[in-house]
Amino acid sequence: MLVESLSQPPVATRRLHVIGIGAGAVSFVTAEAAAAIADTDVFVVIDKGADKADLVGVRRESLDRFAGSKPFRVVVVEDGRRDDRLPYDEAVARWHAARVAEFERVLADEVVEGEVAGILVWGDPSLYDSTLRIIDQVNDRGRVRVEHTVLPGISSIQVLAARHRIPLNRIGGSVLITTGRRLRDGLPDGVDDVVVMLDAETSFRALLGEDFEIFWGAYLGSPDEVLISGPLDDVADEIVRVRAEARAAKGWMFDTYLLRRLSS
Repeated sequence: MLVESLSQPPVATRRLHVIGIGAGAVSFVTAEAAAAIADTDVFVVIDKGADKADLVGVRRESLDRFAGSKPFRVVVVEDGRRDDRLPYDEAVARWHAARVAEFERVLADEVVEGEVAGILVWGDPSLYDSTLRIIDQVNDRGRVRVEHTVLPGISSIQVLAARHRIPLNRIGGSVLITTGRRLRDGLPDGVDDVVVMLDAETSFRALLGEDFEIFWGAYLGSPDEVLISGPLDDVADEIVRVRAEARAAKGWMFDTYLLRRLSS
């Protein structure tokens, strides 16, 4: 009697570099990241649409500068959009699930055994970026086993502090890193220094009248970099105006800011 084999097909193994390329300028790419770029055969690039073509352009410039003479391929993956009609957590979960499936497909079908894949991550892969969580979910699904290395990058937070010529923390103090959505819910007790990322709603206005100063920057590291600082009550309207004008001109906005309580 013939017995049908129930064994599963072998799991494909892929090597992957997750490469932080810094915030906005090819000059931020570290020597370690440059070596990883030169070691990569297939680059996976996420296309976020025509209005953010600048982001793909910086990635392409990084490849032109650091890939060397070794042949490589670029696989462009169109990124989905978060459905703002859904509750936030559900919308993010669905958005990430679609990205997981697409990453899995690319690694399984468009990267062959023995090749090294690479993903160029804006800023640093460990800070407000989903790539590492996506890779963990790809591994959990079991079709592809991803053996990945992570190359850190210079984040927008580091560039922000450098451009304003300030230390990020005060002596013996701590700094909270959060989002605009959480800032609007109020600061935890005892928090006097907070870095805010991913704020489309200029949430710093919720702290007007509470004796804060702000160090704000947009498009940090790029030719379009904009910086504003001062007491929050004095410069909030200027930031709102400049931010709106810049976003209308470019079609997208990346900004980061540090809020520091003056009375602390």
